[in-house]
Amino acid sequence: MNWRTIIYVILLVSLNVVKALPRSYRDIEEKNSIGQRFSQLQENNFKAIAMIMFAQYVPGGTFGRAVEMAEDVTDLAKRCAATARDSPDCLKPLDRIFLDTICQEENLPRFTDCCAKKDPERNDCFLSLKNASRGFVSPFERPNAEAACKNHSQHQHPLTGYFIYEVSRRHPFLYAPTILSVAIRYDEMMKNCCGSAEDPTRNLEECFRRQAPKVMKPVKEDGLRQEHTCGILKKFGERTLKALKLAQISQKFPKADFATVNKLVMDIANMHKDCCRGDMLDCMHDREEILHYVCTNQDILSSKIKKCCEKPLLQRSECIVNAENDDKPAGLSPHVREFIEDKAICERFAQERDMHLARFLYEYSRRHPEFSAQMLLRIGKGYEDLLKECCKAGAPDNCCSRGEEELKKHIYETESVMKTSCDIYKEKGDYYFQNELLMSFTKKMPQLTSAELIKFTKQMTTIGSKCCQLSQDKLLPCAEENLDLVLGEICRRHLTDPINPGVCQCCSSSYAFRRPCMGKLEVDENYVPLSLTPGLFTFHEDLCTTEEEKLQHKKQEMLVTLIKYKPQISQEQLTSVTAAFTAMRERCCREENRQACFGQEGPELIKRSEKLLSA
Repeated sequence: MNWRTIIYVILLVSLNVVKALPRSYRDIEEKNSIGQRFSQLQENNFKAIAMIMFAQYVPGGTFGRAVEMAEDVTDLAKRCAATARDSPDCLKPLDRIFLDTICQEENLPRFTDCCAKKDPERNDCFLSLKNASRGFVSPFERPNAEAACKNHSQHQHPLTGYFIYEVSRRHPFLYAPTILSVAIRYDEMMKNCCGSAEDPTRNLEECFRRQAPKVMKPVKEDGLRQEHTCGILKKFGERTLKALKLAQISQKFPKADFATVNKLVMDIANMHKDCCRGDMLDCMHDREEILHYVCTNQDILSSKIKKCCEKPLLQRSECIVNAENDDKPAGLSPHVREFIEDKAICERFAQERDMHLARFLYEYSRRHPEFSAQMLLRIGKGYEDLLKECCKAGAPDNCCSRGEEELKKHIYETESVMKTSCDIYKEKGDYYFQNELLMSFTKKMPQLTSAELIKFTKQMTTIGSKCCQLSQDKLLPCAEENLDLVLGEICRRHLTDPINPGVCQCCSSSYAFRRPCMGKLEVDENYVPLSLTPGLFTFHEDLCTTEEEKLQHKKQEMLVTLIKYKPQISQEQLTSVTAAFTAMRERCCREENRQACFGQEGPELIKRSEKLLSA
């Protein structure tokens, strides 16, 4: 096997991979035939995607092993496409062929239990390992700039192929064309930065530092979004996912009629089912079909996506998702009173409950682009609860009319929460706003590590900086939909390592009410505070660093530890302890022997603080 040639083949993958799939694909009976997939994609594309899939399924395997498995499957596909299409091996579903190939490998103990199962349980087992693999592989570290450029000049194709493999195994659910497009960006970055290595005025490290985030941005954002969606589907089911997509699409395309929006909802839900199941080829085809439908029906969908549809295939999806909502149709009434005042409403609700609720959500969402999708789902749930109560025998005639008051109350409460948060952010700025969140979330979830609490609250602070500057009509969608991604990450963390019963309740009971539920959590009363051991609080001369970001991080670590030690700490006590710490730090940082000062003053500060906190 020519290793260099294989990697070069991977790099030749066309950005239009998915266009190789026929439009009539869904109507072809043998859609799972490996020979047919090979003929549709052609060898180079098939092999590249196979390598990505093996890296995603076996993140602990080696690069060489992933390439070899991809070669083996491609050889089988080639034979099936040519002459052996009726062979039993060629008639197996593609996902079974991939798993069979993995299970034939030796020295993969993590997969022994899965390989002992029969399909579809075997596939479910492998997918559960995909979910658990995020912490299994160490984070991808950017190499030394000079070493990377030397490698690139000597081994360009293997280096980029290895990059594809490393990204794939760290992002087990990431869409394969996204990985391939990121690889091309990576190659461009290497050429741009390393091409100027001979220029003494160019700083290599600075070049990588500036360009690397742009290269990895689609990986981070697409990966998180996809994992988030799969989490919703798995935990709350297809009905919740369809409701979410219905609200989002109705806001995006308010001129589209209900039948068109509903068709898109069904197609997108089916796409996510394939993607979340790990069927990469079906996932790719589903997405291409949806993009084709949207871009060939712009006249009935939106006037805001023309430029998106002119972009290359891989850039189209992200562009449409981020495109502005289309303008509401002229003459659209501001209210949906027919869903409250119509005399036949209970009859329709009884006969076609889900379709009636879907029509309500569609009509309400297309009228309110200023609301978040999650808020629209809460409104939809409120409407459903209202009909359940008001359509009972003996319900008063004016029963439904109280729904409007309940709706106004919920809208006011949601807008107030967001406004208050933004007011605090504007008053305190990034660092102190994050500290407020740290105090709150450490009390709610003291079981999380300091690193986790700092990471999650940093993400929330970034949302504040992004959304609080927007106009009122854009604030809610920006804030709550981005916050939903962070809360989804917390809930997935809870699934792998349970946090506490309060978090469990919020993560399990209702997707739409997850954010309000988390907001109402208070101090975890069942948490046993940390004991005051000699090593709990330590002070060293690194507190005298002039790098503000490092100092802030150390202070935040101490803040988390302090709250874990004293969860019921009052704001006055915290202010006093903080002032005493600041005074000690300033005093010791002026001393010639800083460490000796911290060694003497630190224990005294702890004694004084303990006395203060026990008062």
